[in-house]
Amino acid sequence: MTSYYATPAAANYHTAPTHSHRQRGIRMCDACGSTEQPTSARQFLCGGCMTTNYCSTQCQKADWPSHKAICQHTKAQLASIKQQPISADYPDENIARMLRRFTTQHHDLLRWAGFQALQLKRVPSNVRQSALLIELTPRPSGDSNRQFLIKGTHIVNRTFVTSRDPLVAADIQRREERCRRAGGIGTAVVLIQCGAVSQVMPVEVDAPARIPWDERNDWQAVLAHYVDSGRTDFKPISTTSRGVYYGL
Repeated sequence: MTSYYATPAAANYHTAPTHSHRQRGIRMCDACGSTEQPTSARQFLCGGCMTTNYCSTQCQKADWPSHKAICQHTKAQLASIKQQPISADYPDENIARMLRRFTTQHHDLLRWAGFQALQLKRVPSNVRQSALLIELTPRPSGDSNRQFLIKGTHIVNRTFVTSRDPLVAADIQRREERCRRAGGIGTAVVLIQCGAVSQVMPVEVDAPARIPWDERNDWQAVLAHYVDSGRTDFKPISTTSRGVYYGL
């Protein structure tokens, strides 16, 4: 059933903001949870797995005992991808690199889509049972922000992700326990997949009462709109006692 809304799901939904600088998706430190700000130092990726962000070398060192196993595992997986047969246009190693970049660029959009798809505001227990699978297809483009199109989205059993890889499951469980200690409901799982290459994105979810995002049934259309247009400036709508605003 199609839902119609009087207000768009995100800021500048119909008209992209006018800026000339390269768009850079949000980055969040995996150790302390701080987000990259225009006035702060740029966050950086772990040099091993190239998927985890840190705001400082201090946070990276503090997180290493927890991150070490999944880091080395991810690095080994990426190395094995490079040894697989490759196509002329899209070598598997390029797909893996592009998926990592895609996940970082669209971090806000992907976690919002996961929250909406799993209906976590209404049914928080879904975080422990289901996961969002987003299938992508490569798109030849000179624009680095437009390398993929949405092929399809599916709600799958969470074990579809966790049963494939014990180390990934253990990393998700570690995040889940950390999230619940902080008062959240757990870790939502978003799996981004292109062909045989995939990227798991765990999203630690705050208590629904503390998340002002509006519930939206048009999340699939919104996801496709931002990905297909190569936009990384997603700012979702929230309705609070003080009014309606767009942001995180």
